[in-house]
Amino acid sequence: MSAPTNRRSPFLGRMPLPERNFIADALRAETVGGVLLLAAAVAALIWANTLSASYEAVRGFHLGPAALGLDLSLQHWAANGLLAVFFFVAGIELKRELVAGELRDPKAAALPVIAALCGMAMPAAVYFTVNSIGGGSLQGWAVPTATDIAFALAVLAVIGTSLPAALRAFLLTLAVVDDLFAILIIAIFFTSTLNFLALGLAVAGLVLFYLLLRKGVRGWYVYVPLALVIWGLMENSGVHATIAGVAMGLMLRCTRRDGETQSPGEHIEHLVRPLSAGLAVPLFALFSAGVSISGGAVHDVFTRPETLGVVLGLVVGKALGIFGGTWLTARFTRAELNPDLKWPDVFALASLAGIGFTVSLLIGELAFSENPVLTDEIKAAVLIGSLLAAVLAGILLKLRNTKYKKLCEDEERDEDQDGIPDIYELDKPEYHLRMAAIHEAKAAEHRRLAEVASGTHAGDDGPA
Repeated sequence: MSAPTNRRSPFLGRMPLPERNFIADALRAETVGGVLLLAAAVAALIWANTLSASYEAVRGFHLGPAALGLDLSLQHWAANGLLAVFFFVAGIELKRELVAGELRDPKAAALPVIAALCGMAMPAAVYFTVNSIGGGSLQGWAVPTATDIAFALAVLAVIGTSLPAALRAFLLTLAVVDDLFAILIIAIFFTSTLNFLALGLAVAGLVLFYLLLRKGVRGWYVYVPLALVIWGLMENSGVHATIAGVAMGLMLRCTRRDGETQSPGEHIEHLVRPLSAGLAVPLFALFSAGVSISGGAVHDVFTRPETLGVVLGLVVGKALGIFGGTWLTARFTRAELNPDLKWPDVFALASLAGIGFTVSLLIGELAFSENPVLTDEIKAAVLIGSLLAAVLAGILLKLRNTKYKKLCEDEERDEDQDGIPDIYELDKPEYHLRMAAIHEAKAAEHRRLAEVASGTHAGDDGPA
């Protein structure tokens, strides 16, 4: 009887093919949305720094029915209304990860969850330390805790860096867990005085939403008006209105039944994601990212404790938190790193997670809502911190880009042209038989060409 092997579980190894394909599709959409988000942020900065009066007038313009408590500025509509769509998609992503993705297995989920938690705790600790020493406000501790997956992928697209599927999946899982805790932070720490009647009616609306889903009721004309009513009630309740989007996203079924090619959650995510990535988040960036960037403003970012804490939290805290949490968890759970990757790759990815744009801007607005000047300075700190994190990650990832390209080519290679990457078929006899037939056909063609070439040479050697 042989002794039991003590084999370590792989970390950042090859994913199952269906999970790989789903993540690839999701990240392609996120990348396009990230490029639009980047363009919107640049447009906001140019607008705010060239025509600041018109920028403030437009984003401060109010519209909506005052009788329903919805006479809001365009900036408020973008932050509380459009971002509810973003958080609705985040809720679906989280639900899918919990029931069918990386987070469904507690053992497999432990590493990314702990890494994400450390990646939120360390930036908060950095902010707390800087402001405790410098005598700044501790209200902004949550600003540097968020990661913006779309902006991070846009940076990868701009610098032309390829990432192997395992690293991309790890980044996405980190972002999903990050979104979950960001949602909890918003719900717990940034809830104003409660209107219990509005909150009770919103909860009743959510219960009705859930019952209709479980009864199999179909039709956008049922759910969209109900969702708008729930959002309006949540907006008036004192709880941040984006929580309504998350709650509805979590209620959707994300497991497939017999005969289904997509679960209802996957189908709705496929429909709504373009609206979120292509319209909701870029418009939020357009109305929120416009801050004055001058020499004095940049100087203030690096000298004021609140803003310095945000920059260091994003650049230093995120990288050290995610990398340290990942390394320690792998060390104590005996998870062995994929031999094709190195720990510096994990550190580069952790640095990339320091890009905290959308949710960081939102939390910055909530944390310092009573101080508009400091709010703009915090936003400038988020932009500068995200930029520095992007530059650092870009340099680290570029150093390994040749290796990443080779890994990506290996993952995509499909020599037998059956639509399945070869790396997933190496243990299947049918694959090797198909490849043998392909190589035999190529060998026969080369023999024929050799005979033709031999005859040609023989003719050349004869008399004129």
